[in-house]
Amino acid sequence: MTQIDLSTSGLTVPLSSGEVYFNYCWLRDACPSCIDSQTRERIFDVASLPDLPRPLSARLENDALVIDWKTENQVSHIPLALLESFATRGRTEDPAGISPKLWYSDQAPHFARVPQHAVLSDPDARAQLTHALIEDGIAIVTDMAGDDDSLPRLVEMIGSITPSAEGLFFDVRVEIEPTNLAFTAGPLEMHTDLPGEEAAPGVQFLHCIENTVEGGLSLFLDGAAVAEALREEDPESFRLLADNKIPFFYRHDNWDYRAHQRVIETDADGRVTGVTISQHLQDAMDLPQDLLDSYYPAFIKFLKMMQEDRFLVRFRSEAGNCVIFDNHRIVHGREGYVADSGKRHLRGCYTDRGALRSTYRVLAKQGYSGRTFSEASRQSA
Repeated sequence: MTQIDLSTSGLTVPLSSGEVYFNYCWLRDACPSCIDSQTRERIFDVASLPDLPRPLSARLENDALVIDWKTENQVSHIPLALLESFATRGRTEDPAGISPKLWYSDQAPHFARVPQHAVLSDPDARAQLTHALIEDGIAIVTDMAGDDDSLPRLVEMIGSITPSAEGLFFDVRVEIEPTNLAFTAGPLEMHTDLPGEEAAPGVQFLHCIENTVEGGLSLFLDGAAVAEALREEDPESFRLLADNKIPFFYRHDNWDYRAHQRVIETDADGRVTGVTISQHLQDAMDLPQDLLDSYYPAFIKFLKMMQEDRFLVRFRSEAGNCVIFDNHRIVHGREGYVADSGKRHLRGCYTDRGALRSTYRVLAKQGYSGRTFSEASRQSA
């Protein structure tokens, strides 16, 4: 048992990485007794105390920091593993905190491919699929059933369906009076979906039901890889696209969505977390005109990079496959096709990126990493 020296607002704990300081309010909140075992929600409010929490004593005992508090009949046993996690990461351990693996034009053969029946029945297959979607941003589910409930059954293995202006589902095929350029036979430039919504959908599903037309190759690229290439080649252009928001829309007879988004999304540490791009849903730029003198060249450079062969993956959508991808990272498009040469029908919908990570966390806590299924599937291929 090791005694701990106390200071005015916190204490210092000897951990594997050295002496680490922790604030008293944070330590009181970190007590496991603050979380209800049934609901898993916090049941302690630090503001309910008459004063800021202060300890009578603190000590290391077994695998915990034990604190006796002054104004409460409370002894906190805070796991050292939690303190170690904050000392090394600055946050709790997150099984879904998987670093993105940037990819380029040669990645298509390496996209994770998981049969639908395995996703529905095998937790390890679901773990493989969700891990790939976090790491690569894209995966393919094969052998999709042909009935109308096939797609919702698949989506619900990851999360609830997120509605859009089109409803819960949308059908990508030629329409007489299309509400979207996707519903024509023309080419689609590289884009992310629905940037005109305040919170654009997180994960997109595209189930290919039928495809017998001439042309119409599907196009995909890793927007994070292009953004990182831009940062390396032209840091000022990267900064302009990451620092400024531009307007997008989605409007027709019965809806009029408008939102401002950053073309390159970064987190607090400056790491690229995604991109937002859509020429056909981009509104008139409303940045100051003198800023546009430098913004437009950066923007155009980024758009042209997305046409380069080093980034683009091209493949033909095959009936029975469902491509799933992160709509905030993976940029997609389509080559034009001959409308009367056959039939092309894809059915799509969305779910949330938070739901994707939630599903992977639950599977990981249950002991499923996806590696066992992945290795078995490669051996049988």
